[in-house]
Amino acid sequence: MIQRYSEKKFNLMAPPAIDSAWLSSPSELFCKSLNVCVKEASPADILPVLEAPIPFASNNTIPKPPPLPSKICTRTEYSKRPRECSFVPKETKDTWDRLLKEGYGADVCIITNEKSCVLAHSNVLSIASPVLGNVIRILKVKHGMRYIKIPGVPHGAVYAFIRFLYSSCYEEEELQKFVLHLLVLSHSYSIPSLKRVCICSLEQGWLTKDNVIDVLQLARNCDAPRLALICVRMVVKNFKSISSTEGRRAMKCANPALEQELVESVVEADTRKQERKRKMEEKKVYLQLYGAMEALLHICKDGCRTIGPRDKVLNGNQGTCNFPACKGLETLVRHFSNCETRVPGGCVHCKRMWQLIELHSRMCNELDSCKVPLCRHFKGKMQRQSKKDETKWRLLVSKVIAAKNAVGSFSCQSSGLF
Repeated sequence: MIQRYSEKKFNLMAPPAIDSAWLSSPSELFCKSLNVCVKEASPADILPVLEAPIPFASNNTIPKPPPLPSKICTRTEYSKRPRECSFVPKETKDTWDRLLKEGYGADVCIITNEKSCVLAHSNVLSIASPVLGNVIRILKVKHGMRYIKIPGVPHGAVYAFIRFLYSSCYEEEELQKFVLHLLVLSHSYSIPSLKRVCICSLEQGWLTKDNVIDVLQLARNCDAPRLALICVRMVVKNFKSISSTEGRRAMKCANPALEQELVESVVEADTRKQERKRKMEEKKVYLQLYGAMEALLHICKDGCRTIGPRDKVLNGNQGTCNFPACKGLETLVRHFSNCETRVPGGCVHCKRMWQLIELHSRMCNELDSCKVPLCRHFKGKMQRQSKKDETKWRLLVSKVIAAKNAVGSFSCQSSGLF
């Protein structure tokens, strides 16, 4: 079987002469017929053929293209549309704001942290908030008024909260100033619409390295899992700079469990990052191996510049090869043909060449027509390998194929593979 490879038709441009005494191992079959290329093909005869357009049909038979589609409404644009046909005019909102501001007919007095008072109407508060409605029902009337205390919240935040209950309106500056207080109030008194406004505003740019720890704790207490997840990701991404903030120092004392959870999240994120990096490097190696397999088949089947089969006309001055691994593989083949050791395990570079040829033989489906020397030799060698070595090679082949499939086909020229 090995003698059949002595007639392989390959040549190599400008190699040193090979001593016939070397031809005592299967490696001589790869190099036996190498000689100097004396004829070069002109790329001018090839490029016009590659660049010429292919006529599919005459212009008379080509139908006119259909008109361009109308503007498609994206998911984001659709989500911004009101789900119900409702429109509240500005005058109506101003009327509710004026009713709150003037306090006409008010029967509830909301006492804030600064001992200030916000006058409101029990009917409005009860309809807007079921929690406030329950509180109002159990309060006793004193001098025609019911008194509700909201401690720990600035007066401006309480007023902005009550105003939202009346007209669903707010000032951008006030919302940004009291967004954390309004988040707590909307959760405590069950106002989902205001809670969504606060969460959306924080998610869209109001989170900073100084307040992210406070927002994280409030998000966990106020049942805002998405906001809490965004905060955790921000802390993990900027852990070093956030570690020196006042919020983080206060959290370490007040909530050590959350502190430990954040540290574990940082460690886990770093581990995932290192694992992704390792897998990317591993995938890069497998892709390089597949590129070497394509380049080897390209050299043995079509020829490239100064190396290829004898029945192909070589051109050492041709343009850049489309196979990135071709140049390195050509150098490896030249070393393999001239190395005096040239036995498996004797030379690192020759050993690499043996491994590439064996890997090709395991990926090749052409039993009798493969142009790569020693392909059939290694196919016969597979049957005599141990199960351990066979398992290793199968795993390598599967990983190379998986890496290739992940990025798509590298070339349409490798018809002999897979």
